[in-house]
Amino acid sequence: MSDLAAQSEAQRPRWQAAIFNRRMLACVFTGLASGMPLFLLIQMVPVWLREEGVSLQDIGLLALVQLPYTWKFLWAPLLDRFSLPGLPRRQDWIFALQLCLAGVIAAIGWYQPAGGLFEITVCAVLIGFFSASLDIQIDAYRRELLPEHELGLGNSIHVQAYRLAGLIPGSLGLILAGYMPWAQAFLVMAGFMAAGAIVSLWVPRLGAVTARPLTLRASFVDPFRDFIHRKGYGGLALILAFIVLYKLGDNMATALSSALYVDLGFTSQEIGLVAKNAALWPAIIGALLGGLIMLRLGINRALWLFGLVQLLTIFGFVWLSTTYADRVVLALVVGAEYLGVGLGTAAFVAFMARETNPALAATQLALLTALAAVPRVLANSITGFLVSGTEQAEGLSGVAATVAGALDGLGFPAAGLGWTGFFYLCAGLAIPGMLLLVWVAPFNAPGSIPEHDTETPA
Repeated sequence: MSDLAAQSEAQRPRWQAAIFNRRMLACVFTGLASGMPLFLLIQMVPVWLREEGVSLQDIGLLALVQLPYTWKFLWAPLLDRFSLPGLPRRQDWIFALQLCLAGVIAAIGWYQPAGGLFEITVCAVLIGFFSASLDIQIDAYRRELLPEHELGLGNSIHVQAYRLAGLIPGSLGLILAGYMPWAQAFLVMAGFMAAGAIVSLWVPRLGAVTARPLTLRASFVDPFRDFIHRKGYGGLALILAFIVLYKLGDNMATALSSALYVDLGFTSQEIGLVAKNAALWPAIIGALLGGLIMLRLGINRALWLFGLVQLLTIFGFVWLSTTYADRVVLALVVGAEYLGVGLGTAAFVAFMARETNPALAATQLALLTALAAVPRVLANSITGFLVSGTEQAEGLSGVAATVAGALDGLGFPAAGLGWTGFFYLCAGLAIPGMLLLVWVAPFNAPGSIPEHDTETPA
C-alpha cells in the first residue's frame, strides 16, 4: 500500500475501518458455516418430523441430540492440541468437519420417520457432534483473528451470518421439500455444507498469533487455571450462571416455533416463505446494528438494552398463539422476535469472547458457549411437555413415555400449559439473567464505554 493510500486509510472513521477489512469478511464465511447445521436440526428436521406424524413430545426430546454443544469443552483441548496435515492451524479442522457434516446431512433424509426414528436420531446426534466441534475451531479462530476493539462488531457480523445461514435449511430447504422428496432436499443442504468447506480454504491465516499447546496437560489444565486466576471462584460462578440464564427464556420461546406454526395451520411452504424470511432480515439488521451500537455504548450497556428488547419480544408469541394462520401476524411477531435475537446474541457472544484469554480461546470459549447451549438443549427438551402435558404418554415413544412418567411423579400438570401459558413462562424465565447483569456487566462500570476516536485498527 502506498503512503498516500495508508494515510487515507488512517483518516477513515473508526466504523468504516472496522467494517471494511478482511477480518470481517472471514467472520461472514465462518458464521455461515457455523449456523447451518444447527438451524437444520432446530428448523428443518422438526417440520419434517411433524409433517410425518411424529408427536410434539418426541420432537421436543429431539433437542437432546444437541447435547454435544453442552459438552464440547471436554474434547476442545484435543482439537487444540492435535492438527491435521496439509492445512494451517484452525483451518484444518474447519475444513474436515464441514466435509463430515455434509456426509451425515446427506444420509439423514434417506430414513423414514415412521420406522427409522432411531436411525434419524443417530444421524442428528452426529450432526450435533460435528457441528459443536466445528464451533470450537471457528470460535477460537475468530477470537485469535480479531483485535480487542473489533470483538463487538466482528462477533455481530458473525451472528448476522450465522442467522443468514438459517435461511438455507429453514427457508430454502422447506420450500424444496414441498416440490421434491425430503431425501433430495437434505441432499441439497449437504451440498451447501460441502461448498462451505471449500470456501474455508480461503479465509485469512492466523500466522503466529497463538501456538499449539505442546502437551495434553497444557491443553486441559491451563485454560481453567487461567479463568480462576483472572476471575476468582465467585466471579467465575457469576459469569457461568449469567451465561446459562441470559438467553434461557428467549431460547425456550423459539425451541418449538416451527411446530407452533404447523399447529396454527401454516403449511411448510408458508413457513419457509413467511416465517423464515421474516426472521432473516430483522436478525441481520439486529446483528449489524448491535455491532455498531456496541462501538458507541460498549458491551456492558448493550447487554442491558438488548436483553430488555429480547424479553419484550417474547410477548409477541403470546399474541401469535391466539391467532390462526394469519400471515401478517406471523410476519410481525417473527420479525420482532428475531430483531431481539440478533441484538441480544451479538452482545452475548461479544461478552463471552471478551471474557477469554486469546492464547487459550479454544477451550475457554468452548466452555462458555457450551454453557450457553444448556438452555437450548436441556430446557428445550421438555418444552413439548410444558405445552402439551403428559396425559397422552401412552401414545409416545419409549423415551418420551419415560420422561412423561418422571414429570408426573414431580407433580407436573398432565394437561400442560398450552401455547399461550408456555410463552408467559418463557418471559418470566428471561428475568433472572437480566438481574445478574448488575454483577457481571454493570451499566456504568469504569472502562465499559469505548473511546470514540478515529484511529485505524492495527
